[in-house]
Amino acid sequence: MAAKSDGAAAAAGPGPEGAAGGVRGGAGGRGEAAAVTGGAEAGGPGPRYELRDCCWVLCALLVFFSDGATDLWLAASYYLQGQHTYFGLTLLFVLLPSLVVQLLSFRWFVYDYTEPAGAPGPAVSTKDSGAGGAAISTKDSATAFRTKEGSPDPGPQPAPSTASTYRRRCCRLCVWLLQTLIHLLQLGQVWRYLRALYLGLQSRWRGERLRRHFYWQMLFESADVSMLRLLETFLRSAPQLVLQLSLLLHHGGEPHLLPALSTSASLVSLAWTLASYQKVLRDSRDDKRPLSYKGAVAQVLWHLFSIAARSLAFALFASVYKLYFGIFIVAHWCVMTFWVIQGETDFCTSKWEEIIYNMVVGIIYIFCWFNVKEGRSRRRMALYHCLVLLENAALTGFWYSSRNFATDFRSLILVCVVASSFALGIFFMCVYYCLLHPNGPMLGPQAAGCIFSESPEPCGPPADAVTSPPRSLPRTTGAERDGASMGGERAGTPTPPVFQVRPGLPPTPVAHALRTEGPVIRIDLPRKKYPAWDAHFIDRRLRKTILALEYSSPVTPRVQYRSVGTSQELLEYETTV
Repeated sequence: MAAKSDGAAAAAGPGPEGAAGGVRGGAGGRGEAAAVTGGAEAGGPGPRYELRDCCWVLCALLVFFSDGATDLWLAASYYLQGQHTYFGLTLLFVLLPSLVVQLLSFRWFVYDYTEPAGAPGPAVSTKDSGAGGAAISTKDSATAFRTKEGSPDPGPQPAPSTASTYRRRCCRLCVWLLQTLIHLLQLGQVWRYLRALYLGLQSRWRGERLRRHFYWQMLFESADVSMLRLLETFLRSAPQLVLQLSLLLHHGGEPHLLPALSTSASLVSLAWTLASYQKVLRDSRDDKRPLSYKGAVAQVLWHLFSIAARSLAFALFASVYKLYFGIFIVAHWCVMTFWVIQGETDFCTSKWEEIIYNMVVGIIYIFCWFNVKEGRSRRRMALYHCLVLLENAALTGFWYSSRNFATDFRSLILVCVVASSFALGIFFMCVYYCLLHPNGPMLGPQAAGCIFSESPEPCGPPADAVTSPPRSLPRTTGAERDGASMGGERAGTPTPPVFQVRPGLPPTPVAHALRTEGPVIRIDLPRKKYPAWDAHFIDRRLRKTILALEYSSPVTPRVQYRSVGTSQELLEYETTV
């Protein structure tokens, strides 16, 4: 059986068929139904939630609260001092991005928690498959969690009583009220952080079957909050950082405590969010090795010093040339957005969402490097950093030319701070790529990515995966094999075969032992290339379906995407026919 998702299918079967998707591991179709056929349980315990993961989430919460609290405290200080313009600008950069992110987060909650209207009946049904195993299908994953823990074969559930229906409706109403209150208080991200922490701890404490289920949910929640934080920090913390630095330089004298705290918190928030986003993205994909915490810390330091140099150069130039600074920012954003669009990214489910995403990436490129395209990014990254170096030098040079060279020794110190901070950012970037990159050193051999470090087999489609030929292919008769005349050709003349065996393949099938890897959820979509998210992380309907199938299956299935090479090969055969 298959699940239609805007022309694609999500199905599960006992054998591998395409490129393997990740249980940790974006945009795809909208899954409406899917099927799972049973298989033997896969070996290997899989990843576990560790104490370091819990500490990372707690540190992320600390960074979030420190950034928001210092900004609000600074805005209140401006208001009490009678500086209403600074108060309005500071509060605007706090509230407007927060409202945008809360609306997006609440929209995701509504979609995840709403039960779509459909035919009555149990969400999960079972019937016998042709292979003799149990097949599980679902059309609504929101109500698919009715199976009992440890039940190997979920059956039809009895009709709920009036009292249980009333209690269920009351619980749903309380959840809706709680989520509405949380998002009105601008705490949607805090809730998602806490829920990710709870799901991670549950995956550590529960049994093997529920452990994997909670781990999947934790990865989904971590992906949501990392995307929300990335959007909010570059809409709030980045402009706030430039604004407060410009005000500090404009007034001169000794820096005050509150603006210094606000700029420091915004800078740390930007660096932390970028590193956290990259870590969650790599952890979500089984075709990439996970990012270690040493590598994440190196990324934090890399972005910290790079963004500090960039923001200080912006603030120096804006303190003197306000109009030209605005023109420069708009021009740089347009160029970067065009560059990203020209690269043909593939992140979102629709064209307009992709354009909006490219515009947000253009904002990120104003401040730092952000990889959005598959393949070796050394040339693009080197080109970007050369451009940033030239821009920082030009902006700082224009500001320094307006100062008094003879008496203003403080200006020379600021120029040295910009240069040294950029140099430190490049240094930690080299440390990350040369020593701490998940694929190995940049100048050494690159290791292939895999979800489980202890897995003895390489990632990707297994070597003995056999793809059945299309059913529309005609059988070859004996006369045709002997070279009989076809289409007026002389008998006995060998006719070129329609389907030729490609070099490197054995002429006869080689017997292989059947693998017992457990059930596989097949998604009839080509897998998006890194650094994009997988389809079941972006498409929330497909995510709900997969969670329902994963929970209903007695054995934890793995996700598998369509192999692009296999699809092209079959298409070539059918076209030839």
